[in-house]
Amino acid sequence: MTETGTLTTTVRAPTAPPALGGLGLFTVLLGAALPLIDFFIVNVALPTIGRDLNASEAVLELVVAGYGVAYAVLLVLGGRLGDLFGRRRLFLGGMAAFGLTSLACGLAPTAWTLVAARVAQGAASAAMLPQVLATIQSATSGQRRAKAMGLYGATAGLSMVAGQILGGLLVAADIAGTGWRSVFLVNVPVVVLGLVLARRAVPETRSQRPEPVDAPGTVLLAVALLALLAPLTEGRAAGWPLWTWVSLALFPLAAAAFYLVERRADRRGRTPLVPPSLFELTSLRRGLIMIVPFSIGFSGFMFVIAVALQRGEGLGPVPAGLALAPMAVVFFATSLCGPRLIARFGTRVVTAGGLLQAVGLCLIALAAWRSWPDLGVVELLPGAAVAGAGQALQLPVLIRIILSEVPAARAGVGSGVMATTQQAALAVGVATLGTLFLSLAPSHGMRDALVTTLLVQLAGVVLTTALSLRLPRTIS
Repeated sequence: MTETGTLTTTVRAPTAPPALGGLGLFTVLLGAALPLIDFFIVNVALPTIGRDLNASEAVLELVVAGYGVAYAVLLVLGGRLGDLFGRRRLFLGGMAAFGLTSLACGLAPTAWTLVAARVAQGAASAAMLPQVLATIQSATSGQRRAKAMGLYGATAGLSMVAGQILGGLLVAADIAGTGWRSVFLVNVPVVVLGLVLARRAVPETRSQRPEPVDAPGTVLLAVALLALLAPLTEGRAAGWPLWTWVSLALFPLAAAAFYLVERRADRRGRTPLVPPSLFELTSLRRGLIMIVPFSIGFSGFMFVIAVALQRGEGLGPVPAGLALAPMAVVFFATSLCGPRLIARFGTRVVTAGGLLQAVGLCLIALAAWRSWPDLGVVELLPGAAVAGAGQALQLPVLIRIILSEVPAARAGVGSGVMATTQQAALAVGVATLGTLFLSLAPSHGMRDALVTTLLVQLAGVVLTTALSLRLPRTIS
């Protein structure tokens, strides 16, 4: 009441959406880099791990596959939990768990202990990574969001190449006698820094209408992904036993059951784990279709080149890792130009990137054919540089396209779907192109096996380039 007896009403201004500042963006990008680096960092460390822990080839493949499968299976669930409980909270929890599981990997006394720790590390990554894109979607807008998404794409691509280089350097440095263990232990101080920065600089965001976890959808998605990825990643090393074929036959059935359950939940007004209506967004649907062959080729190439240089040419982990340094440098430099190129030429930048990547692969194949067994950083430099530029014009742009029309309320779900598709394709790439290369090498020799695998990847690049012509010309 006022002194005159009239009632006064206080009008509150609507709460401004949380803003992600420069330090916060750096922090979430650090969180995005860690899981992707750790997917690739072990490629050049596997021979040393095998000798130190007396691990068979099948167990060594599980060190890679266990992480990748757990990561892919739980990503969408991680995005949903962030929408429900708060993305900053899940980011902090996932990063802390990532640090603890990295410590467990670095201290693992046996090969099977390392496999178990890697599975747990993949689960921690799945809790952390979806919150990065969801936070960017929810706490930025306009040109600032476009710049942040471009930096995310650059970080993702650079992390995948840099992980392999860093792995070689750390193994060779043998810091305090840790050998291969340093590739995991190095995460611990980085995580501590990330946790301190995140508490200061990352705003809390969540969905305005959070929905409970879709238990049937979660289980069916996990079954479908496991049925596909487990036999592909372990089948060759295990000799393709009966269970691998049964599992592959189960995959389409589990995928169909998942789709039917999700569609029914969507029609009844619930929010399924992966809403089928999300795929009505043209940009998301076409972007996801493109990112599959791109990621398969990317991860397959990284695995095959590491094996070819170490086993075929007898290079140590440092020269094997540094052979890809030109690709990393050019990728980073080109990705910084991406936003300006998109503003001027639209999504035809992706088509140009595909053509450049194709030229780069041809140059790498030609260098392998001519220079083997003296293939090194000098011989790979022209092809790696051109391919790196082409990849930089594709991956960051595809990520922006996929998420461009996803509403903020579904940011966690959208980023989880994108990350799951990418991670599953990365695992399939190592399994398929890696299996092709390792199957051909004994009978055809390392050089011919490498060239053949590169040509198969080239076919995937041609497919990606053709699909890019169907992308929307502009990004909203």
